[in-house]
This record gives sequence, structure tokens and C-alpha cells, in this order.
Amino acid sequence: MRSRLAILLTCLPLLMGAAPVKLAPGSSVPAMSRADMHGRPVDLAALQGKLILIDFWASWCPPCIVEIPRLIAMQETYGPRGLQVVGISMDDSAQPVRDVAKRFAFNYPVVLGDAKLGSEFGGVLGLPVQMLVGRDGRILKIWTGEIAPGAVEQAVKAALR
Repeated sequence: MRSRLAILLTCLPLLMGAAPVKLAPGSSVPAMSRADMHGRPVDLAALQGKLILIDFWASWCPPCIVEIPRLIAMQETYGPRGLQVVGISMDDSAQPVRDVAKRFAFNYPVVLGDAKLGSEFGGVLGLPVQMLVGRDGRILKIWTGEIAPGAVEQAVKAALR
């Protein structure tokens, strides 16, 4: 399954006739409105005014799983100050996400992503990918791959000042 998704994510922009626009700090965050794993709506536009940390992950990605407890802790600590973590699972189906949810008590919404969403967010090919979005809806920072412990939290703290 992983290889099919990776191939699809790699080839989708070519099939569509254009490469995805790479996102960078200063870019506006793309629109996204989906239901979370409990059927509740998650709309990034409705979160404007909050600091948003978007986490692209998958159940089969060890560095992604390592990040989940950190994200849960950040949502608990900084949520009252305006942080909203949003998880986007790039798994092929909801079942692996439900299995991960049995291990971790997510305190933030998790939605299912797909190749189209990955393309809209600049071509999410490797995981994890995290994006910190300012209260104005502009991307402040993007991390790809394994992230040094504390790096994301340091950026969150700085943005909340």
C-alpha cells in the first residue's frame, strides 16, 4: 500500500500536467475542509486567528509516530494560548488511523489526506511534514523528515509571543 501511495503522490502532478506549487514560509496555507475521524468538520479557514500546526503523517512512518505524543503535549500546553494542531493522515484508509488512535489519545482533530490534498500542500512526498501557520493564515515554517526534538515547540513558543 505504501508504495502505491508514494508512486501516486509522485506521479499525480505529472498526470495533472503540472508540478505542485512548492509552499514556502510566507505562502498562504491552502484551503482544506474535511471531516475528522469522528465526523466533525475541520476547516482551516475557520481556524484563522489561531496558530495552526499541520502534521502530515502515516501509521507506517516511525518518525511520524514518535511525533504524536509531542503534538498531543503541545496541544495540551499551548492550546489555551491559541495553538491548534491538525493531523492529516496519509494512510490509504481510516483503519490504520483508528489503530493508532487506540495507542494515543488524540486531543486534536485528525483527517484523512490523499494524493490531491498532498499536491495542494506543495507535493507532500516524504513524511512527516509539518507546517506552522500564523494567525494570519500564512505559513511560518515547514519541516520535512525527522525533526529535532524541541524544534517545533520552540517555533510554536516564538509565534505565540
